[in-house]
Amino acid sequence: MSVTVETAARKTPAAVIVAIDGPSGTGKSSTSKAVAAKLGLSYLDTGAQYRAITWWMISNGVDVQDAAAVANASAKPDIVSGTDPAAPTITVDGADASGPIRTQEVTAKVSAVSAVAEVRTRITELQREIAAAAEGGIVVEGRDIGTTVLPDADLKVFLTASPEARAARRSGELKGSQAAAGLAATRDALVKRDAADSSRKTSPLAKADDAVEVDTTELTLQQVIECVVTLVEEKRAAR
Repeated sequence: MSVTVETAARKTPAAVIVAIDGPSGTGKSSTSKAVAAKLGLSYLDTGAQYRAITWWMISNGVDVQDAAAVANASAKPDIVSGTDPAAPTITVDGADASGPIRTQEVTAKVSAVSAVAEVRTRITELQREIAAAAEGGIVVEGRDIGTTVLPDADLKVFLTASPEARAARRSGELKGSQAAAGLAATRDALVKRDAADSSRKTSPLAKADDAVEVDTTELTLQQVIECVVTLVEEKRAAR
């Protein structure tokens, strides 16, 4: 009986923590969710947490350009993230925030809020708690996961793509002249956010020294997913 149990244990995939970083429009969220689902791992969208706290600030009349005000309010909202890759959820003070956090207003203000050190400290602690509690492993996606949040992650992946490719993906639903105008505006917005996220003093967007960089510009989503799944399986096999 003990031999059977030991054999079964050896066949159980090793728990693995995967950090996937990169700027917007690289396929980060779609890739992370798909990889987690395929490999039976939990999933955490850390960007949603920063959007959630930004939405709370806006909803409660906090001036997001006032760093001191944001810092003072940073501990107030109760943010809970569900980690099922098939149906990730996020609530703020018990209310579903999955829709409200995706508004243009939140998108425009999230960089300012996430640049505040107290906000990053609070959210980073939450992210580490979630990763530590994930049985079997987790895929965590964001902008500073491999460098700051989980520097000891088993696998670090940094997704990149040209600004043009990223903007095209974000503006794919527009047509005709609207598409051309939308594409240009989206590209400018992405470049502006890249600059803000990469230059902030606390936990800037950056590629970890030991991260595997994957340029998704010329790849389909499925190809990116397969690439990352292979990297995870290789890491599991080596443990």
